Amino acid sequence: MNLSYQKKGIFIIAEAGVNHNGKIDIARKMIDAAKEVGADAIKFQTFKAESMVTRGARKADYQKNTTPGNESHFEMIKKLELGREEHNELINYCKEKNILFLSSAFDLAGIDLLNELGIEIFKIPSGEITNLPYLRKLGALNKRLIMSTGMADLGEIEEALNVLTESGTPLRNVTVLHCNTEYPTPFEDVNLKAMLTIQHAFPGIAVGYSDHTNGIEVPIAAVALGASVIEKHFTLDRNLPGPDHRASLEPFELAAMISSIRNIEKALGTGIKKSSPSELKNIPIARKSIVAAVPIKKGELFTDANITVKRPGTGISPMRWDEIVGCRSKKNYSIDEVICE
Repeated sequence: MNLSYQKKGIFIIAEAGVNHNGKIDIARKMIDAAKEVGADAIKFQTFKAESMVTRGARKADYQKNTTPGNESHFEMIKKLELGREEHNELINYCKEKNILFLSSAFDLAGIDLLNELGIEIFKIPSGEITNLPYLRKLGALNKRLIMSTGMADLGEIEEALNVLTESGTPLRNVTVLHCNTEYPTPFEDVNLKAMLTIQHAFPGIAVGYSDHTNGIEVPIAAVALGASVIEKHFTLDRNLPGPDHRASLEPFELAAMISSIRNIEKALGTGIKKSSPSELKNIPIARKSIVAAVPIKKGELFTDANITVKRPGTGISPMRWDEIVGCRSKKNYSIDEVICE
C-alpha cells in the first residue's frame, strides 16, 4: 500500500500530535520542520474534550509529570483542540508545502470532520482499538487506515480488524503499527519482535511501528525488521509546556532518524544474493587464481607441488583445482605466472 500516493518505500509520519499547544502558528512551523527534514506526512489529533474524556478522568503518570498538578485531564486537552477552521488552514498549508496531512480522530465527531474535509488516510490511535462504535463508523468509510496497537494483545487486534472488515474496509487497506503507549517507552518494554508476530498472525497485512522511546535507534531497527510505516513524535522544543514534548524528538533529531531510515531502506535491497554493481570491479583484485609455484616447463604435469593459489583473480579459478591437476602444461611458466590453459 503506497500511503504517500507518490513514492514507494518506508512511509514516515512526523507525529505533531498536540505539540502545537493549541496554537496555529506553532502548528504551521511544525509543518515547515517536518517537510524540511523529509517526512512523508505530519499527523495531528482531532477531538473535542467534551466527547473524549469525562470531567473526572485522571491523567496518565507521564502527563502528571509534564503538566500542572492542579490541571485536570479535561482541562489539559481542552486547550489543545483544533477546530474546523484550523484543520482547514493546516490541510491547505500542507498541500502548499507538499507534505501529507494526517490526523487521529479520538471521537465520532472527529471522524465526521476529517471525512468532510476529504482526508483519505485515517489514523486509529491505540486507545480506540477497543471502541466498537468508533471502529464500525470508520470501517464503513472504506478509507485507508493506519491502526496503532499500544496496550493491545493479539486477540484485541484481531477483533478490531474483524470489525473494520465486516464494516466495509478490506484488510489490504489497513496497516497495523506495533506500539507501546508509555511516554517515554522503556527499551525493555518495546518488544519489537511483536511487530513480526502481528505480520505472521495476519498474512498479507502491512505492518509498521509507532515509537515513543527516547532516541532514534528503535524505529531504525523496526525498518530493518520490515516496518513499512514509521511514526515518531516530534516537537519544535522539548522544553515547551505540554504533555508530550519531553518524549518527542526535536527537528535535528527527527532529521537524523529519517536520514538513517532512508539509508537502511537502501541497504535492505532486493534480497537477491549476487555481486553488487559497486563491487564487480573488486572481483579480479580480491579473488585468486591458480598460478605457478615454481618454474613449469611445457609438457610438464600440473601437480599439487608446482601450482598454488594467489591474487589476482584474472586467471583460472581455484575452484577448478582438481580439473587442472594432472593436465600437461601447454607452455612454459615462470614463478607467480597465472595459469591460462
